[in-house]
Amino acid sequence: MPRRSVLPVDLRRGVWYNQSKFGMKEAGLGPAKERIKALASKKEQTVLTGFENMDLSDEIMKAVAKMGFTQATPVQEKTIPLMMEGHDVIAIAPTGTGKTCAFGIPMLEYISLTDTRIQELVLAPTRELAVQIGQEMEKLAAFIPEVRIAVLYGGQPISKQLNQLKKKPQIIVATPGRMLDHMQRGTARLSAVHTLVIDEADEMLKMGFVKDVCRIIEAVPPTRQFVMFSATTNQDVLTISWKYQHDPVEITIPATKENKPRIAQYVIPTTREEKYEHLLYLLDADVYGRIMIFTNTKDMCRRLSERLNKAGYDTEALHGDIPQSKRNQVMGGFKRGKFPILVCTDVAARGIDVDDVEAVINYDLPNENEYYLHRIGRTGRARKHGVALTLLCFTESVRLDEILKYMESQPTYLKFDDMGVLRCQDNGEAFFEEV
Repeated sequence: MPRRSVLPVDLRRGVWYNQSKFGMKEAGLGPAKERIKALASKKEQTVLTGFENMDLSDEIMKAVAKMGFTQATPVQEKTIPLMMEGHDVIAIAPTGTGKTCAFGIPMLEYISLTDTRIQELVLAPTRELAVQIGQEMEKLAAFIPEVRIAVLYGGQPISKQLNQLKKKPQIIVATPGRMLDHMQRGTARLSAVHTLVIDEADEMLKMGFVKDVCRIIEAVPPTRQFVMFSATTNQDVLTISWKYQHDPVEITIPATKENKPRIAQYVIPTTREEKYEHLLYLLDADVYGRIMIFTNTKDMCRRLSERLNKAGYDTEALHGDIPQSKRNQVMGGFKRGKFPILVCTDVAARGIDVDDVEAVINYDLPNENEYYLHRIGRTGRARKHGVALTLLCFTESVRLDEILKYMESQPTYLKFDDMGVLRCQDNGEAFFEEV
């Protein structure tokens, strides 16, 4: 019998592991979650406030401690027990609130170490996010050496991925296009998948993966557990939930003081002619050690990075036209602190999870409300303080109003005085003590 947690794996996952074996059909006990409630009746349903109250295995608890987590975030407190009970879940939570651990921990608790088939699948919208999730899952599985995880995405040699699949991984993390590729090749079969997770569902469906996602969902058994995480809700997310989830439990994590990233938002009115000089002012303040600068286009990303490098700043660019091997190198270098400034586009930066990004600068105001949310969410992670600065041209004012209405927040406005000093618009105090 597998050694995980309070209830045996086969018992807690009865609906996926030979449900008739435990008399569920004969006894008319219904779905797995009903069986689980009966078996766990000794424990009253309570609101869990920490990992120590979640009946997690010693291996997972050691991994969580090694990763430096001392307290479960709200999305983890709510999601982990529900997934461990077998519920389908749709979770709407702010970025940077620990969603990977929220689904990764239950997945590792319910894996069968003796089954060599693919049992659990995580879909991510971008290769960078897929790699990030894979790395976090590896950390969570640090004390369960029998677990094998494969990460599949476009832009990587297919031979390398075939070698991963030959090792019989129980968990797959993939982008939709590459997952379909392997399904069509017959190199990845999903007939034994009992848990399907879609991360950043809003972004994935907005990027045009609706049909691909539907094909993958329909390729896994209908009795699987299906969990979706999203920073926002849109019609496509709700449609997928309505069509494929079974009585899902909805979780909404509001941006409260406890879980809201601690991000101070500032807006600096400027002109197109002055925007670059005002950017240099922010960089020359020498206040922020690690900075991400966002642009709307690949061309602007490349040109701005090159211009900053010529001016003596240590930057790298990250956008969709950069080869995957170079992108991995750039992301790794930024995480390790090899250079302090990363100039990037929205999609390319989705998988970056660096705890100590001190400031995000919107060189261009994003065209989508959700992009603004995801951009500023790169800072203020792991309950640290962060700063988001937007260089705003007059023609972008209406767009900003739409974003702020969507965000339900108000930034602090700054302005340059006649002497070129950046000050708070309300009280006239200098924003930086020294420049």
